[in-house]
Amino acid sequence: MRTLAKPWKSAFRLPKLHGRQRALLSAGSALAFLLFIWLGSVFLPEGGLQSQLELRNVPPSPEHLFGTDWLGRDMLTRTWKGLQLSLQVGFIAGGISVILATVLGLSAAVFGKGVDRVITWLIDLFLSVPHLVALILIAFVLGGGAKGVIAGVALTHWPALTRVIRAEVLRLRSSEYVLISKRMGKSAYWIGSRHLLPHLLPQLLTGLVLVIPHAILHEAAVTFVGLGLSPHEPAIGVILSESMRYLSAGLWWLAVFPGLCLFLVVRSIAQLGEQCRLLTDPHHSHD
Repeated sequence: MRTLAKPWKSAFRLPKLHGRQRALLSAGSALAFLLFIWLGSVFLPEGGLQSQLELRNVPPSPEHLFGTDWLGRDMLTRTWKGLQLSLQVGFIAGGISVILATVLGLSAAVFGKGVDRVITWLIDLFLSVPHLVALILIAFVLGGGAKGVIAGVALTHWPALTRVIRAEVLRLRSSEYVLISKRMGKSAYWIGSRHLLPHLLPQLLTGLVLVIPHAILHEAAVTFVGLGLSPHEPAIGVILSESMRYLSAGLWWLAVFPGLCLFLVVRSIAQLGEQCRLLTDPHHSHD
């Protein structure tokens, strides 16, 4: 019986995946989940955002999977739209932050010691202040809203990536092709755009994906304290802030489902960024 069972088990045994295949599978799953959230929000009807007082405070049910709030609005629709808004803010703020980090990191490593000292001082200055405190101050100065949150997130998340880019460019400066270009009289801008920037693209992609979860969480935190997005928008921070007033009344679904969905989205983006780092790391590229 044992000899007959072994061929049957081997016939249905799944092939063993090596490290790179597992990373691709994990990254693809996370990306598919994020695309599902984004596209689902686009095609989701907005009728659930309308107030229906006769349906207020309905617990989770087959008709309303996430229940309804105190105005009868469908919490599934609000949560899904809020996740899409958080992703949009995170991508815009993360993109601006990566652009700042790229320009400053290249400038610090290419344009001499004077520029390097100034940029290094700016990096140390921003890293010495907690992100959330600096973000709240910037958002408050700019009047809050989406523009204030995006500016605050973008201006507080570039230092760490700038330091990584600066170190990588300093390493690449001693390469033979860079030294030959200098001897041929090529400018620092030409060397940076033709030689250095293409080598930095994997780090920039990974940095962008890893910045987005921080941007989403900080946007939700600033919106939660009332300095972020408008209360009229279905943002996750707004939903969680409003739900605090009704938890004592037993309306637990107003906070549990939006908070859980926010955690899943942030965890998926972080997982995608980690797998991108492994795939672009030369020490793991042949695993």
